[in-house]
Amino acid sequence: MKTRAKMKTPASAHACGIVLVLLSLLAALQTTSAQKNDIDIYSLTVDSKVSSRFARTVVTSRVVNRADSAQEAIFQMELPKKAFITNFSMIIDGVTYPGNIKEKDAAQEQYSAAMARGESAGLVKATGRKMEQFQVSVSVAPAAKVTFELVYEELLKRHLGVYELLLKVRPQQLVKHLQMDIHIFEPQGISFLETESTFMTSALANALTTSQNQTKAHIRFKPTISQQQKSAEQQDTVVDGSFIVRYDVNRTLSGGSIQIENGYFVHYFAPVGLPTMPKNVIFVIDKSGSMTGKKIQQTREALIKILDDLSPKDQFNFISFNGKATQWKPSLVQASADNVKEARDYAANIQAHGGTNINDAMLMATQLLEKANREEQLPAGSVPLIILLTDGDPTVGVTNPTQIQKNVQDAIGGQYSLFCLGFGFDVSYAFLEKLALDNGGLARRIYEDSDSALQLQDFYQEVANPLMTAVTFEYPSNFVEEVTQNNFRLFFKGSEMVVAGKLQDQSPDVLSAKVHGQQSMQNITFQTESSVAEQEEEFRSPKYIFHGFMERLWAYLTIQQLLEQMVSASDADKRVLKTQALGLSLNYSFVTPLTSMVVTKPEGQGQSQVAEKPVENGNSHRNVHAAAAPGMPLGLPKLRQPGPVVHRRLYIPPHDDLDLSLHSLSAPTLADPVGDLHEDDVDLNIKETDPIARLPGTSSAVPDITQAPAVILPLPGQSTDRLCVDIKDSEGPMNLLSDPDQGIEVTGQYEKKRAQFSWIQVTFKKPQLQVHASPEHVVVTRDRRNTAYRWKETLFSVMPNFLMTMDEEGVLMLRSQDKVTIGLLYWKGPGQGVRLLLQDTNRFSSHVNGTFGQFYQGVLWVPSAAADDSERTLTVQGHNYPATREPKLDYQDGASGIEFSCWSVKL
Repeated sequence: MKTRAKMKTPASAHACGIVLVLLSLLAALQTTSAQKNDIDIYSLTVDSKVSSRFARTVVTSRVVNRADSAQEAIFQMELPKKAFITNFSMIIDGVTYPGNIKEKDAAQEQYSAAMARGESAGLVKATGRKMEQFQVSVSVAPAAKVTFELVYEELLKRHLGVYELLLKVRPQQLVKHLQMDIHIFEPQGISFLETESTFMTSALANALTTSQNQTKAHIRFKPTISQQQKSAEQQDTVVDGSFIVRYDVNRTLSGGSIQIENGYFVHYFAPVGLPTMPKNVIFVIDKSGSMTGKKIQQTREALIKILDDLSPKDQFNFISFNGKATQWKPSLVQASADNVKEARDYAANIQAHGGTNINDAMLMATQLLEKANREEQLPAGSVPLIILLTDGDPTVGVTNPTQIQKNVQDAIGGQYSLFCLGFGFDVSYAFLEKLALDNGGLARRIYEDSDSALQLQDFYQEVANPLMTAVTFEYPSNFVEEVTQNNFRLFFKGSEMVVAGKLQDQSPDVLSAKVHGQQSMQNITFQTESSVAEQEEEFRSPKYIFHGFMERLWAYLTIQQLLEQMVSASDADKRVLKTQALGLSLNYSFVTPLTSMVVTKPEGQGQSQVAEKPVENGNSHRNVHAAAAPGMPLGLPKLRQPGPVVHRRLYIPPHDDLDLSLHSLSAPTLADPVGDLHEDDVDLNIKETDPIARLPGTSSAVPDITQAPAVILPLPGQSTDRLCVDIKDSEGPMNLLSDPDQGIEVTGQYEKKRAQFSWIQVTFKKPQLQVHASPEHVVVTRDRRNTAYRWKETLFSVMPNFLMTMDEEGVLMLRSQDKVTIGLLYWKGPGQGVRLLLQDTNRFSSHVNGTFGQFYQGVLWVPSAAADDSERTLTVQGHNYPATREPKLDYQDGASGIEFSCWSVKL
C-alpha cells in the first residue's frame, strides 16, 4: 500500500512501506507517507490457511491519517501468478466498499466510461518473475481510519518434492500490531517443515513460533515494537525481507490419497519407490546472435551441469541452431562417461552468431527420434523428450509461428513430449506455450539474471526422472461427476498429480479409485479407497481450516485447466471452453484472465479502478497503466528509499550445548495452537556485535602488502591456537576436509595464479544439503532444488537440527547439532577470494582427513634453534612442514581485516 498527500509535501518527507509476498501464498502491501507518520499503519495481519494444499490468504491492513489534511492512499499488493483474487474491500467510516467481479468486457465498459468523464481509472497489469500486481487508491480524510482487506486463493503445486510459501515483509515503519499466522492441515501427515528468513535477528527469532503435530502446523510471527526496532536509538524497522515456509507430506507406494469435504473430493497421487525410467532426450539449443554474451555463457554452464546428471541408461543428442540447424552426432548416443565427457567439450564451445531457424531445428529433432525408433534404438519402456531453448522469434526459414506450430505438431504426431524454454523477454511466450502444450509438454520462461543457469538446471531436474507414462484415473461413473482432467502423459519424480470432482447425491459409503499407467516395460495399476463419512468428519470440526474449501479447490483447478486447454484448442472449441471458464469464474468470484474486479469507492472521490489478471503471453513485462484525472500527475508516486542502512553482524559463538532441534529453533511456544504440543523456548545465544569485534583478534594498521591466508585454522587445546595455511601447489578440485563420522565434506578449487579459491563446496549428509560458494553467489542444493543467494543477502534458515545464517557482511554460517560449525565468506580485502571459517573444531572425529583436515589429527610442534622463535617445524601424520611467524590479515574481522601475527605453513 502506498500513500501520498494531496498537498505539497516538504522535501524532508520520509517514505515508509510494507510489502507482503507469498509464493504459493503471496501478497504484497507497500506504504509510503508524505510526511513521517502522516499515514500510520497501526495494524497489519496476514492469515493463511492451507487445507490439503489449498491456500486461502486474508491480508488486513488498518491505517489512520494523522495529518491535518486529506491524504491519498494507494493500496498495492503482489500475489502469485497462479493465485486468484476472490475479494477486496475497503471500510471507510464504517461503510464497506467492495470490489465487484465482472466479465472483463463489462468491466472495460465501466473503465472506458470513467475515462470519458475525465476520471482516472487505473488498470492494473503489472507482472514480475513470480508475481503480479494489484492496486487501488482512496482519499483518506484527516483522523479517518481505513481498513483494507484482500482475499485470494491458490492450490499449492509440488515442485521438486516440496510445497513452498514465501512472505516478503517490508513495513519500513514500526507497526503496533504486526502478526502473520500460517495454519497448515494435511490429513496425509506432514513429513517435514522448515522456515527461512532474510531479516531474522536474535530478537525477532523470539517472535517466531512453530508448533507441529502429525497433521497440523501453526507458524506465527508476532514481533513487538521493540523487537522490530533496529536499535533503541532508531525508530526504523529491521523487518525487511523474505520469510519462507517449505513442507511436504507423508507418502507411500500406493494409489494416493482421496480426501472428501462437503460433497467434493480431491485425489492426490505421488507414489514413492518407483524406479526412474530411462530417457531419450534431445536438447535443441539456440545459438543465434542474440544469445551472444552472458546468455550463451549461462547456457553452456547449465548444459555441462545437466550432462553430469544424465543416467548411464539415458540416451541423448544436441541440435544447435542459428540460421542453420546442425546436430552433434548422427544419432542418439548412450550417456556413458566417454560420451558425456565429449558432450561437455561440445557444449563448452557453442558459439552464438547468425539468425534463428526454429522450424528446421525442431524438425531435425523429430527426425532423429523417428530414425532411432525405426532402427529400434529406443529401449522399451524409455521416455523420449525434446527440450527447446530459444531467446527470440524465428527469423530464418519458416517464420510464421502458426505454420511452425503445425509443422512441429504434425512431425511429433503425439509420440514425444516437447518442453519449451523462453530465455528472456524477446521471445513470444504465447508461441512457445502453444508449441509445448500441443505436444504434451509445458513452457517456462527463463529470466535473464545471475541465476539463469540455475533456472535451466532446475527445469531439467523437474523432467529428469520420469516415473510413469500414460497415467489415467478411474472412478465409479455412477458416483462421481464433473471430474477434472484425469489422464496425463507423464508423471515425474518430485511432482504430484491432482484430480478433483463432485460426488453425486447417491454417493457410496466408500469412494474407490484406480490409477493406471505404464512403468518401464509393464502396465501398472494402483487402487485406493476412502470412507466418505470419515473424510467428511475429519474436515468438519477443525476451526483452523477454511470450510467449504474443496468445492473452491475443484472450481480453481477446473478453471486453470480450461484456460490451459484454450491455448491449443480450435476456435470453435475455444469459445465453449471460454464460456465454461467464465461461468465458473463469476460463480465463485475469481479474478481470472476472463474477469475483472471493479473497485467501488466513496462518492465524490472522482476515481474508479479496474483490476485485471495479467497473462504471460507478451514479449515483455506489462506495466501499470493509469490515466491522470484533472489536477493529478500521471502515474504513481515513487517510493522513497528509507534512511541509511545500519550494518549489524550476527556472531554465533561456539556452544557445546546448542539445541538445534526444529522446535528449539522455532522460538517460544504458542498457546496450544494445534493440540497438546510442547516446545522449548528458543535460545540461540546469537549476539549482535560490532563488525570489528566479530572474532578475537588484535587491531593495528593494515599494511597494503599484508595478505589474508588461504585459510585460518583454529587449533583448540594446542600451544598455538591458530594456524595460517597457504597453498602453493594445487591442481584440480581439492579435498579440503572430510569427516565421515560427522557427515561433512568440504572441497574447493584453488587458483594458483590468483592465489585464491574460485569455489568452496560444503556437503552434509544429514540433512542432505550442499552449499557451493563462488565469488558470484552461494548456491544451496537440497533434494535437487537449487537456491541462489547473493553475498550479503541476509539469511536465517531453520531446518530440523540445522541452522544456516548469513549476515549483512556476507558471512555464511552452517551449524548442525553436535557438529563442527562451518563458515563461508567472499573476502574482498588483500588476497581476495572465497574463504573458509571453522568453529567448534573440537567436535572433529579421529577420522577427519583432507588438506586442512589433517591438522586435526594431532599436530606436533618442533621448536627451532633460532633465538627469536620465528621458525618451527610442524609434524602432521609423518609429514614435516616448515612454519614461520608472519603478519597476516584476519579475514574473519571486518571488511578490511585486522593484522595479526600467525604461524604460517605452505602446502
